Amino acid sequence: MAIKKDIDLMLVSVLQSRFKSITEEMGLTLLRTTRSPILNEARDFVTGLYDRKGRMLEQTEYIPILAFALQPVCQYIIEYFGDEIYPGDVIIHNDVFSGGNQNADVAIFKPVFADNQLVAWAACKGHQADIGGAVAGGYNPEAREVWQEALRIPPVKIFERGKLRRDVWEFIFANIRFPIVEEDIRAHIGGCTVGERAIKQLVDKYGADRLQAHIEHLFDLTEGKMRNEIKNIPNGVYRGQSYMYNDGIDEQSKHKINLTITVNDESILFDYNGTDPQTPGFANAPYSSTVSAIMLCLLMVIDPDIPHNEGLMRPLDINIPAGCFLNARFPAATTFGNTIAGPHSDAILKAFAGALPERVTAGWNRALCVAISGSAPDTENKWADILFLSLKGGSGAIDGVDGYDHIGLINCAGGLLAQDYEMFELHNPLFLLKHEYDNDSAGPGKYRGGLGVVTEFVIQGKSTSCVTFGDGVDIGAFGLFGGKNGTLNRVELKYPNGEKYVAKTKEIIKDIPTGTVFLQHAGGGGGYGEPSERNAFKVLREVKEGLISPRAAKKVYRVNLDA
Repeated sequence: MAIKKDIDLMLVSVLQSRFKSITEEMGLTLLRTTRSPILNEARDFVTGLYDRKGRMLEQTEYIPILAFALQPVCQYIIEYFGDEIYPGDVIIHNDVFSGGNQNADVAIFKPVFADNQLVAWAACKGHQADIGGAVAGGYNPEAREVWQEALRIPPVKIFERGKLRRDVWEFIFANIRFPIVEEDIRAHIGGCTVGERAIKQLVDKYGADRLQAHIEHLFDLTEGKMRNEIKNIPNGVYRGQSYMYNDGIDEQSKHKINLTITVNDESILFDYNGTDPQTPGFANAPYSSTVSAIMLCLLMVIDPDIPHNEGLMRPLDINIPAGCFLNARFPAATTFGNTIAGPHSDAILKAFAGALPERVTAGWNRALCVAISGSAPDTENKWADILFLSLKGGSGAIDGVDGYDHIGLINCAGGLLAQDYEMFELHNPLFLLKHEYDNDSAGPGKYRGGLGVVTEFVIQGKSTSCVTFGDGVDIGAFGLFGGKNGTLNRVELKYPNGEKYVAKTKEIIKDIPTGTVFLQHAGGGGGYGEPSERNAFKVLREVKEGLISPRAAKKVYRVNLDA
């Protein structure tokens, strides 16, 4: 690629690093100022910067499923408002049918002006503790349309020319259950303000025109890097299939994901023709969520240092037929969409296994998530949380390396932190009894999968409800090249009267009595390579540590141990 005479390559590199650091500073703002543990502990958010056309300058995806959650919305907002975007505007959005990825993931956008000219956008998006709809916490397995899931927010100005639109603000938060959400949205505005201030400093230092010229060159360089990465993948057609189980209506339903990846020199086509139609339940995904799942898996098998900007996307062609359950048509319910990244990633990893066997992982444990809500035992204060502590199973192994233990669902790919034990009990009326690695949960292999966990706690609150949404009770994380599957997921409630109830993967469990014991097993990741080829001393060490049983050591790994 020819370099223009007025382009300073050193400045291009400086800008790329600066854009990244700005998005990280925006993220630190959210970590320090949000109140919900979903945000300040689990870090379920993304921060980003976009140029005046809405093209990605840089993002920091604290969880990877938000990799494509902001750019489509930014471009939609630009088109929607046209010339009616002003300095001091703040725009809120969550609508999955105008670029959003999940209704509970609420975005704030702030335009950046210099000399009364729009030069960029700063944006933050995070998962909110509630977003209205029929069920507290935002997950409704009984939903049949979008209006039963959440308050739908298309692009709306909550500040205009720097002035709060109090009527709009109060309308939105009158339809959301928990006051904590209002405070967390203020924190998102603060994060955008940090980004706005930093971009203005760059404009003041380099000038808007010079800055934009170097941004264009940054995009071109990133595109070149991406095309070089694709050159390293053998040309060919690679296929992968997987299934999502239970659409929230029919427990026995099974929905196929059909993927064909075509690598042609410097470009890749992801084609989903043959994928099953959208479901009548909430187990559908909007386009943005599905593209995010593609990106998070693709980024796992290429150079991790490639910048996350517009150039990254240029060599990619993505065909997801409208009306399939990975690109559901209005007014479908779609809250489960982000979690479909689990079965979706299975298809992608299986396809890439034929092209890049040394880079691809075995299957990750599919998430079985639980959103829990109720009232505090001594007050009427409402609370809600997603049990990130208990849902985090193991990742798949890769050539030469065991899977990560207790890393969690692939759509969060290590970005999602488990809650601190003390904070878990302070935030919620729950008393933790057990949280430990689950013996023999890892898929056996020359390189074993990551271990899952077992979690147990007592529910001490009142009027408690649980919403389960997930998968992984029908099939464990798949193994590769002779590796074996990980264990299954399971959620069980032990009521005070001695009765036990095994939860379904998608349901609402209401009126859980105080004193109920919650038990969850999150399965392990898939193994890579034949288990009999695993180093015997590693097996011995893990038996001593209680991670593998002596029986499994003998039966699965062919390692005989004496007393």
